[in-house]
Amino acid sequence: MARSRTQVGIIGAGPAGLLLAQLLHVRGIDSIVLERRDRTYIEGRIRAGALEQGTVDLLREAGVSDRLDKLGLVHNGVDIAFRGRRHSIRFSDFVAGRPITIYGQTEIVKDLVAARLAAGGDLRFEAENVAIHDADTNRPSLTCERGGASEQIVCDFIAGCDGFHGMSRDSLPQGHLRVYERLYPFAWLGILAEAPPAERLTYARHERGFALCSMRSPQRSRHYLQCAPEEDLALWSEDRIWTELRLRSGIDLPSGPLLEKSVTPMRSFVAEPMRFGRLFLAGDAAHIVPPTGAKGLNLAASDVHYLCEALVRYYKSGDSAGLDAYSDRALARIWKAQRFSWWMTSMLHVFGRSDPFEDRIRQAELDYVLSSQAALRTLAENYVGLPF
Repeated sequence: MARSRTQVGIIGAGPAGLLLAQLLHVRGIDSIVLERRDRTYIEGRIRAGALEQGTVDLLREAGVSDRLDKLGLVHNGVDIAFRGRRHSIRFSDFVAGRPITIYGQTEIVKDLVAARLAAGGDLRFEAENVAIHDADTNRPSLTCERGGASEQIVCDFIAGCDGFHGMSRDSLPQGHLRVYERLYPFAWLGILAEAPPAERLTYARHERGFALCSMRSPQRSRHYLQCAPEEDLALWSEDRIWTELRLRSGIDLPSGPLLEKSVTPMRSFVAEPMRFGRLFLAGDAAHIVPPTGAKGLNLAASDVHYLCEALVRYYKSGDSAGLDAYSDRALARIWKAQRFSWWMTSMLHVFGRSDPFEDRIRQAELDYVLSSQAALRTLAENYVGLPF
Protein backbone atom coordinates (compact mmCIF):
# COMPACT_ATOMS: atom_id res chain seq x y z
CA MET A 1 0.00 0.00 0.00
CA ALA A 2 1.37 3.43 -1.00
CA ARG A 3 1.49 5.84 1.95
CA SER A 4 1.42 9.65 2.04
CA ARG A 5 1.51 12.28 4.79
CA THR A 6 -0.18 15.66 4.74
CA GLN A 7 -1.60 18.20 7.16
CA VAL A 8 -5.19 18.28 5.85
CA GLY A 9 -6.83 15.48 3.90
CA ILE A 10 -9.73 16.79 1.80
CA ILE A 11 -12.46 14.55 0.39
CA GLY A 12 -14.15 16.02 -2.69
CA ALA A 13 -12.96 18.31 -5.49
CA GLY A 14 -16.05 20.46 -5.68
CA PRO A 15 -15.96 24.18 -4.91
CA ALA A 16 -15.68 23.64 -1.13
CA GLY A 17 -12.80 21.15 -1.24
CA LEU A 18 -10.85 22.95 -3.95
CA LEU A 19 -11.30 26.40 -2.38
CA LEU A 20 -10.20 25.08 1.02
CA ALA A 21 -7.11 23.49 -0.53
CA GLN A 22 -6.19 26.69 -2.36
CA LEU A 23 -6.70 28.96 0.64
CA LEU A 24 -4.62 26.62 2.80
CA HIS A 25 -1.90 26.57 0.11
CA VAL A 26 -1.76 30.38 0.09
CA ARG A 27 -1.15 30.21 3.85
CA GLY A 28 1.52 27.53 3.60
CA ILE A 29 -0.55 24.57 4.82
CA ASP A 30 -0.33 21.28 2.90
CA SER A 31 -3.31 19.25 1.77
CA ILE A 32 -4.20 16.31 -0.44
CA VAL A 33 -7.54 16.31 -2.28
CA LEU A 34 -9.28 13.05 -3.17
CA GLU A 35 -12.00 13.08 -5.84
CA ARG A 36 -14.09 10.10 -6.93
CA ARG A 37 -14.74 11.44 -10.45
CA ASP A 38 -12.34 12.44 -13.21
CA ARG A 39 -11.35 16.00 -14.10
CA THR A 40 -13.62 16.20 -17.15
CA TYR A 41 -16.65 15.31 -15.07
CA ILE A 42 -16.13 17.82 -12.25
CA GLU A 43 -15.33 20.62 -14.71
CA GLY A 44 -18.48 19.92 -16.72
CA ARG A 45 -21.13 19.90 -13.99
CA ILE A 46 -23.64 22.73 -14.45
CA ARG A 47 -24.46 24.23 -11.07
CA ALA A 48 -25.03 27.54 -9.32
CA GLY A 49 -23.71 30.88 -10.44
CA ALA A 50 -24.84 33.80 -8.22
CA LEU A 51 -21.94 34.81 -5.96
CA GLU A 52 -22.16 36.94 -2.85
CA GLN A 53 -19.48 39.59 -2.41
CA GLY A 54 -17.98 37.56 0.43
CA THR A 55 -17.50 34.61 -1.92
CA VAL A 56 -15.93 36.84 -4.58
CA ASP A 57 -13.56 38.24 -1.96
CA LEU A 58 -12.55 34.71 -0.90
CA LEU A 59 -11.79 33.74 -4.50
CA ARG A 60 -9.64 36.83 -4.85
CA GLU A 61 -7.89 35.98 -1.60
CA ALA A 62 -7.22 32.51 -3.01
CA GLY A 63 -5.62 34.05 -6.12
CA VAL A 64 -8.12 32.56 -8.58
CA SER A 65 -10.15 35.60 -9.62
CA ASP A 66 -8.55 36.65 -12.92
CA ARG A 67 -11.28 35.17 -15.13
CA LEU A 68 -13.97 36.00 -12.59
CA ASP A 69 -13.00 39.67 -12.64
CA LYS A 70 -13.01 39.71 -16.46
CA LEU A 71 -16.08 37.60 -17.19
CA GLY A 72 -18.28 37.91 -14.10
CA LEU A 73 -21.53 39.82 -14.59
CA VAL A 74 -22.06 42.23 -11.69
CA HIS A 75 -25.68 42.85 -10.71
CA ASN A 76 -26.94 45.37 -8.22
CA GLY A 77 -30.51 44.16 -8.02
CA VAL A 78 -33.24 41.76 -9.10
CA ASP A 79 -36.73 42.03 -10.55
CA ILE A 80 -39.75 40.21 -9.18
CA ALA A 81 -42.72 39.66 -11.52
CA PHE A 82 -46.04 39.26 -9.73
CA ARG A 83 -49.65 39.74 -10.85
CA GLY A 84 -48.62 41.15 -14.20
CA ARG A 85 -46.22 43.76 -12.79
CA ARG A 86 -42.43 43.89 -12.56
CA HIS A 87 -40.92 45.21 -9.34
CA SER A 88 -37.26 46.27 -9.42
CA ILE A 89 -35.22 45.94 -6.22
CA ARG A 90 -31.94 47.83 -6.16
CA PHE A 91 -29.55 46.39 -3.59
CA SER A 92 -27.63 49.67 -3.36
CA ASP A 93 -30.76 51.33 -1.97
CA PHE A 94 -30.41 49.14 1.11
CA VAL A 95 -26.90 47.62 1.27
CA ALA A 96 -24.03 49.69 -0.08
CA GLY A 97 -21.13 48.10 -1.95
CA ARG A 98 -22.39 44.53 -1.96
CA PRO A 99 -23.62 43.49 -5.41
CA ILE A 100 -23.91 39.90 -6.59
CA THR A 101 -21.75 38.51 -9.38
CA ILE A 102 -22.94 35.96 -11.93
CA TYR A 103 -20.14 33.49 -12.64
CA GLY A 104 -20.87 29.81 -13.06
CA GLN A 105 -19.75 27.21 -10.53
CA THR A 106 -18.36 25.25 -13.49
CA GLU A 107 -15.94 28.10 -14.20
CA ILE A 108 -14.97 28.40 -10.53
CA VAL A 109 -14.07 24.71 -10.45
CA LYS A 110 -11.98 25.09 -13.63
CA ASP A 111 -10.14 28.05 -12.11
CA LEU A 112 -9.46 26.22 -8.85
CA VAL A 113 -8.29 23.02 -10.56
CA ALA A 114 -5.94 25.00 -12.81
CA ALA A 115 -4.51 26.89 -9.82
CA ARG A 116 -4.09 23.69 -7.82
CA LEU A 117 -2.20 21.93 -10.60
CA ALA A 118 -0.12 25.00 -11.49
CA ALA A 119 1.06 25.19 -7.86
CA GLY A 120 2.01 21.51 -7.87
CA GLY A 121 -0.77 20.68 -5.42
CA ASP A 122 -1.75 17.08 -4.78
CA LEU A 123 -5.12 16.51 -6.47
CA ARG A 124 -6.00 12.85 -6.96
CA PHE A 125 -8.85 12.05 -9.34
CA GLU A 126 -10.71 8.75 -9.65
CA ALA A 127 -10.11 7.84 -6.03
CA GLU A 128 -12.50 4.98 -5.30
CA ASN A 129 -13.66 3.39 -2.06
CA VAL A 130 -12.48 6.31 0.06
CA ALA A 131 -12.67 5.51 3.76
CA ILE A 132 -12.03 7.55 6.91
CA HIS A 133 -10.13 5.97 9.80
CA ASP A 134 -9.56 7.04 13.42
CA ALA A 135 -11.24 10.43 13.03
CA ASP A 136 -11.64 10.64 16.82
CA THR A 137 -7.89 10.30 17.42
CA ASN A 138 -4.87 12.55 16.91
CA ARG A 139 -3.80 10.50 13.89
CA PRO A 140 -6.69 10.21 11.46
CA SER A 141 -6.16 8.76 8.01
CA LEU A 142 -7.81 8.16 4.65
CA THR A 143 -7.59 5.13 2.42
CA CYS A 144 -8.65 4.78 -1.20
CA GLU A 145 -8.02 2.83 -4.38
CA ARG A 146 -6.68 4.36 -7.57
CA GLY A 147 -5.81 2.49 -10.70
CA GLY A 148 -6.18 -0.81 -8.89
CA ALA A 149 -3.66 0.14 -6.16
CA SER A 150 -4.40 0.92 -2.50
CA GLU A 151 -3.29 4.20 -0.93
CA GLN A 152 -3.20 5.53 2.62
CA ILE A 153 -2.98 9.19 3.62
CA VAL A 154 -2.11 10.03 7.22
CA CYS A 155 -3.14 13.56 8.18
CA ASP A 156 -3.72 15.92 11.07
CA PHE A 157 -7.28 16.78 10.04
CA ILE A 158 -9.87 15.64 7.50
CA ALA A 159 -12.32 17.90 5.67
CA GLY A 160 -15.40 16.16 4.26
CA CYS A 161 -16.34 18.28 1.23
CA ASP A 162 -17.84 15.51 -0.91
CA GLY A 163 -21.40 16.76 -1.25
CA PHE A 164 -24.81 15.56 -0.16
CA HIS A 165 -24.34 12.07 -1.62
CA GLY A 166 -20.73 11.67 -0.43
CA MET A 167 -19.40 9.27 2.18
CA SER A 168 -18.04 11.74 4.75
CA ARG A 169 -21.30 12.40 6.56
CA ASP A 170 -22.28 8.72 6.48
CA SER A 171 -18.98 7.75 8.09
CA LEU A 172 -19.91 9.42 11.37
CA PRO A 173 -21.06 7.12 14.19
CA GLN A 174 -24.76 6.38 14.36
CA GLY A 175 -26.50 8.80 16.66
CA HIS A 176 -23.81 11.49 16.43
CA LEU A 177 -25.72 13.66 13.97
CA ARG A 178 -29.09 15.34 14.30
CA VAL A 179 -30.68 15.80 10.87
CA TYR A 180 -33.28 18.41 9.94
CA GLU A 181 -34.94 18.04 6.55
CA ARG A 182 -37.85 19.33 4.50
CA LEU A 183 -38.79 18.05 1.05
CA TYR A 184 -40.81 20.36 -1.20
CA PRO A 185 -43.68 19.17 -3.44
CA PHE A 186 -42.07 20.60 -6.58
CA ALA A 187 -38.78 20.74 -8.48
CA TRP A 188 -37.00 23.04 -10.95
CA LEU A 189 -36.69 22.29 -14.63
CA GLY A 190 -33.45 24.07 -15.52
CA ILE A 191 -31.96 24.89 -18.90
CA LEU A 192 -28.68 26.32 -20.13
CA ALA A 193 -29.20 27.91 -23.54
CA GLU A 194 -27.08 29.49 -26.24
CA ALA A 195 -29.22 32.63 -26.12
CA PRO A 196 -28.80 36.18 -24.79
CA PRO A 197 -30.20 36.43 -21.25
CA ALA A 198 -32.82 38.79 -19.92
CA GLU A 199 -31.54 42.24 -19.05
CA ARG A 200 -32.06 41.69 -15.32
CA LEU A 201 -32.15 38.68 -13.05
CA THR A 202 -35.88 38.04 -12.71
CA TYR A 203 -37.95 35.97 -10.28
CA ALA A 204 -41.59 35.36 -11.18
CA ARG A 205 -44.56 34.09 -9.20
CA HIS A 206 -47.27 33.05 -11.65
CA GLU A 207 -50.45 31.05 -11.21
CA ARG A 208 -48.85 28.36 -13.40
CA GLY A 209 -45.79 28.22 -11.14
CA PHE A 210 -42.48 29.86 -10.37
CA ALA A 211 -39.92 30.94 -12.99
CA LEU A 212 -36.41 32.36 -12.77
CA CYS A 213 -34.59 34.06 -15.64
CA SER A 214 -30.84 34.16 -15.03
CA MET A 215 -27.63 34.16 -17.04
CA ARG A 216 -24.14 32.74 -17.30
CA SER A 217 -22.63 35.16 -19.83
CA PRO A 218 -23.77 37.78 -22.34
CA GLN A 219 -24.32 34.91 -24.80
CA ARG A 220 -25.72 32.22 -22.50
CA SER A 221 -28.86 32.18 -20.38
CA ARG A 222 -29.80 29.97 -17.45
CA HIS A 223 -33.53 29.67 -16.78
CA TYR A 224 -35.76 27.65 -14.46
CA LEU A 225 -39.40 26.58 -14.30
CA GLN A 226 -41.27 25.10 -11.37
CA CYS A 227 -42.34 21.56 -12.22
CA ALA A 228 -43.28 18.26 -10.58
CA PRO A 229 -40.46 16.30 -8.89
CA GLU A 230 -41.14 13.35 -11.21
CA GLU A 231 -41.37 15.53 -14.35
CA ASP A 232 -40.65 13.71 -17.62
CA LEU A 233 -38.13 15.84 -19.55
CA ALA A 234 -39.18 14.16 -22.79
CA LEU A 235 -42.49 16.02 -22.56
CA TRP A 236 -40.73 19.38 -22.57
CA SER A 237 -39.76 20.41 -26.07
CA GLU A 238 -37.67 23.54 -26.62
CA ASP A 239 -40.74 25.38 -27.90
CA ARG A 240 -42.75 24.43 -24.82
CA ILE A 241 -40.00 25.56 -22.47
CA TRP A 242 -39.53 28.96 -24.13
CA THR A 243 -43.30 29.53 -24.33
CA GLU A 244 -43.74 28.73 -20.64
CA LEU A 245 -40.79 30.90 -19.59
CA ARG A 246 -42.17 33.89 -21.49
CA LEU A 247 -45.66 33.36 -20.09
CA ARG A 248 -44.58 33.10 -16.45
CA SER A 249 -41.91 35.80 -16.50
CA GLY A 250 -43.69 38.30 -18.74
CA ILE A 251 -40.42 38.79 -20.64
CA ASP A 252 -40.03 38.35 -24.40
CA LEU A 253 -36.97 36.15 -23.92
CA PRO A 254 -34.76 35.48 -26.95
CA SER A 255 -34.61 31.75 -27.62
CA GLY A 256 -31.69 29.59 -28.66
CA PRO A 257 -30.54 25.97 -28.68
CA LEU A 258 -30.49 24.19 -25.33
CA LEU A 259 -27.08 23.05 -24.11
CA GLU A 260 -28.39 21.35 -20.97
CA LYS A 261 -31.76 20.38 -19.51
CA SER A 262 -32.36 18.82 -16.09
CA VAL A 263 -34.79 18.50 -13.18
CA THR A 264 -33.56 19.45 -9.70
CA PRO A 265 -35.53 18.37 -6.60
CA MET A 266 -36.02 20.92 -3.85
CA ARG A 267 -35.09 20.26 -0.24
CA SER A 268 -33.86 21.93 2.92
CA PHE A 269 -31.36 19.84 4.89
CA VAL A 270 -29.00 20.42 7.81
CA ALA A 271 -26.89 17.85 9.66
CA GLU A 272 -25.33 18.99 12.91
CA PRO A 273 -22.81 19.13 14.48
CA MET A 274 -20.41 19.57 11.55
CA ARG A 275 -17.52 18.00 13.43
CA PHE A 276 -16.55 14.60 14.78
CA GLY A 277 -13.09 14.50 16.33
CA ARG A 278 -10.73 15.69 13.61
CA LEU A 279 -13.25 15.30 10.80
CA PHE A 280 -15.00 18.50 9.71
CA LEU A 281 -17.92 18.66 7.27
CA ALA A 282 -18.26 21.57 4.84
CA GLY A 283 -20.62 22.52 2.04
CA ASP A 284 -23.31 20.19 0.76
CA ALA A 285 -21.96 17.36 2.91
CA ALA A 286 -23.62 19.16 5.85
CA HIS A 287 -26.43 21.22 4.35
CA ILE A 288 -28.64 21.75 1.32
CA VAL A 289 -30.83 24.78 0.63
CA PRO A 290 -33.50 25.30 -2.03
CA PRO A 291 -31.78 27.31 -4.79
CA THR A 292 -34.37 30.11 -4.67
CA GLY A 293 -32.17 32.27 -2.44
CA ALA A 294 -28.91 31.51 -4.32
CA LYS A 295 -27.22 30.37 -1.12
CA GLY A 296 -25.82 26.85 -1.73
CA LEU A 297 -22.41 27.70 -3.19
CA ASN A 298 -22.09 30.76 -0.98
CA LEU A 299 -22.70 28.72 2.18
CA ALA A 300 -19.99 26.31 1.09
CA ALA A 301 -17.65 29.29 0.75
CA SER A 302 -18.48 30.60 4.23
CA ASP A 303 -17.91 27.12 5.73
CA VAL A 304 -14.50 27.07 4.06
CA HIS A 305 -13.75 30.55 5.41
CA TYR A 306 -14.48 29.49 9.00
CA LEU A 307 -12.59 26.18 8.68
CA CYS A 308 -9.56 27.70 6.99
CA GLU A 309 -9.39 30.47 9.58
CA ALA A 310 -9.52 27.87 12.37
CA LEU A 311 -6.82 25.69 10.80
CA VAL A 312 -4.49 28.64 10.24
CA ARG A 313 -4.94 29.65 13.87
CA TYR A 314 -4.10 26.11 14.99
CA TYR A 315 -0.96 25.81 12.85
CA LYS A 316 0.29 29.30 13.74
CA SER A 317 -0.15 29.08 17.50
CA GLY A 318 -1.42 25.63 18.45
CA ASP A 319 -4.72 27.23 19.50
CA SER A 320 -7.62 24.87 18.82
CA ALA A 321 -10.38 27.27 19.94
CA GLY A 322 -11.31 28.06 16.33
CA LEU A 323 -11.64 24.37 15.49
CA ASP A 324 -13.77 23.83 18.59
CA ALA A 325 -16.05 26.72 17.56
CA TYR A 326 -16.20 25.82 13.84
CA SER A 327 -19.49 23.94 13.85
CA ASP A 328 -21.36 26.53 15.92
CA ARG A 329 -20.02 29.45 13.84
CA ALA A 330 -20.86 27.82 10.54
CA LEU A 331 -24.32 26.67 11.67
CA ALA A 332 -25.29 30.13 12.89
CA ARG A 333 -24.91 31.45 9.34
CA ILE A 334 -26.31 28.30 7.74
CA TRP A 335 -29.60 28.49 9.66
CA LYS A 336 -30.07 32.16 8.72
CA ALA A 337 -29.54 31.22 5.06
CA GLN A 338 -31.92 28.29 5.48
CA ARG A 339 -34.57 30.64 6.81
CA PHE A 340 -34.12 33.04 3.90
CA SER A 341 -34.16 30.27 1.29
CA TRP A 342 -37.30 28.74 2.84
CA TRP A 343 -38.95 32.18 2.93
CA MET A 344 -38.19 32.97 -0.71
CA THR A 345 -39.28 29.49 -1.79
CA SER A 346 -42.54 29.76 0.14
CA MET A 347 -43.43 33.17 -1.27
CA LEU A 348 -42.57 32.53 -4.90
CA HIS A 349 -43.81 28.99 -5.56
CA VAL A 350 -47.28 27.58 -6.06
CA PHE A 351 -47.90 24.73 -3.62
CA GLY A 352 -51.04 23.46 -5.33
CA ARG A 353 -54.71 23.53 -4.41
CA SER A 354 -54.41 21.37 -1.29
CA ASP A 355 -54.54 24.43 1.00
CA PRO A 356 -55.98 27.56 -0.69
CA PHE A 357 -55.72 29.55 2.57
CA GLU A 358 -51.95 28.99 2.74
CA ASP A 359 -51.62 29.95 -0.92
CA ARG A 360 -53.39 33.25 -0.31
CA ILE A 361 -51.17 33.89 2.72
CA ARG A 362 -48.08 33.38 0.55
CA GLN A 363 -49.39 35.82 -2.03
CA ALA A 364 -50.18 38.34 0.71
CA GLU A 365 -46.64 37.95 2.06
CA LEU A 366 -45.11 38.71 -1.34
CA ASP A 367 -47.53 41.61 -1.86
CA TYR A 368 -46.45 43.04 1.50
CA VAL A 369 -42.72 42.61 0.80
CA LEU A 370 -43.00 44.43 -2.52
CA SER A 371 -44.79 47.37 -0.87
CA SER A 372 -42.63 47.75 2.25
CA GLN A 373 -39.22 49.42 2.39
CA ALA A 374 -38.44 47.57 5.62
CA ALA A 375 -39.27 44.19 4.07
CA LEU A 376 -37.29 45.00 0.92
CA ARG A 377 -34.29 45.86 3.07
CA THR A 378 -34.57 42.45 4.74
CA LEU A 379 -34.70 40.77 1.33
CA ALA A 380 -31.75 42.76 0.00
CA GLU A 381 -29.57 42.22 3.09
CA ASN A 382 -30.09 38.47 2.96
CA TYR A 383 -29.85 38.12 -0.82
CA VAL A 384 -26.46 39.83 -1.09
CA GLY A 385 -25.26 37.70 1.83
CA LEU A 386 -24.90 38.21 5.56
CA PRO A 387 -21.37 39.07 6.73
CA PHE A 388 -19.07 36.21 7.64
